[in-house]
Order: sequence, then C-alpha cells, then structure tokens
Amino acid sequence: MEFSCSNLSSWKSSLASYDSCLESLQKPDLISLDAFYRKEIPLLIRQREPQPFIARPELHRLVRWKLSRGKWRPRLLDFASSLPETLVESASKKAFASLPDLRKAVSELTVLKGIGPATASAILAAYAPNVAPFMSDEAMVATLGSAKEYTLKQYLYFAEKLQEKAKSFSVRYCYATPSDIWRAIHSFTASSELILGIRRASEVKRRK
Repeated sequence: MEFSCSNLSSWKSSLASYDSCLESLQKPDLISLDAFYRKEIPLLIRQREPQPFIARPELHRLVRWKLSRGKWRPRLLDFASSLPETLVESASKKAFASLPDLRKAVSELTVLKGIGPATASAILAAYAPNVAPFMSDEAMVATLGSAKEYTLKQYLYFAEKLQEKAKSFSVRYCYATPSDIWRAIHSFTASSELILGIRRASEVKRRK
C-alpha cells in the first residue's frame, strides 16, 4: 500500500491489524509498552488538565517504548532518568499549551537533554493524536521516502502530510487522526516485512 493510496478499506484494514502486527514482531516488552503508551499515558496526562504535563516516570517508559520499536540506544534512557522532574513537567506543560502550533510545541520539549524531534513527537502524539503524529521510521519512509533527517523542519513537513491524509478520510468517509495514519503505515510495513521474511526463509530451504 502506497501513502498515496486513497482506498479507505485498505487503510482501515491496516489500522485494524495494528495489534496483531505488533505481536508478529515477537517483542514481548513492546506489547505492554505500547499498551501503556496508547492507553495509559493519554489518560494520565489528561487527568492533569487544565495544565497537563507528562511526569518523568512516564517519559522514561515512553522512551523505552520508542526505542523498542527501532534501534536500542540505552543512553537515551539514562538521559530520561536523570532529567529533573520539575523540568520535565515545566517543558511538557509549555509544549501542550502551545498546541496546535507544532513548531513551538516541539521546540519546548527539545530543551530537555536527550529529547529530539522524534521523541518530542511521541510525547505530543500521546496527548494530541488528532494533531501530532509520531515521527516513526516506517511512516517517514512511506511519507517522505527517507528516515534519515530527524529535524524539526522535516517533522513539520511529515506532520502536515499525515494531517492532510487524515483530513481527506475524515471529510469523505469517517473521522481519522494523523496518529491513525502512522499506525496503519506501521501495520502495513510490519506485515510486508513479515511476508518477505517468510518468503526468503522458504527460498533458503528450497535451495538446501
């Protein structure tokens, strides 16, 4: 499925298979971390309204969630653990209050050591999935053709693309968020890689 695909059924099918695709990755920790990220963190943040923020322990688990999806970089976990609690709360309060201005919101979070645009996008997506998509590798490749440039400028362009895609479905069919779009992309990518891996394994067996 290409990002340009306008078939709603294809996107809905990919989104619906998100959980099963996570299981197919055979990363037990990712299942529980993903549930915490998608279901618990948003509730915890919203319980703190009218001045919502993310607490340091939640940020630490969010960073674990992000790293478990891609390249494992333990130093980022060390940074998350060592950040002053008051600084995490202050920065995230300012970031959430800045929405829907993504430029300002991301900038408020990246003052935290070890927090770049990608992790900042994950924090924002947990609170405002209707505005901020997570800057995942697979979604970047599907949308922009590359996942090499993790800058604020690139994120804003990426977010705009996913917002437009979500809006096009919401207008014509049903309500969709930019976060729905990146999860659908993740599902399709994971499924494709799994199928490719099975095919390669079968070819190796036949050659033997």
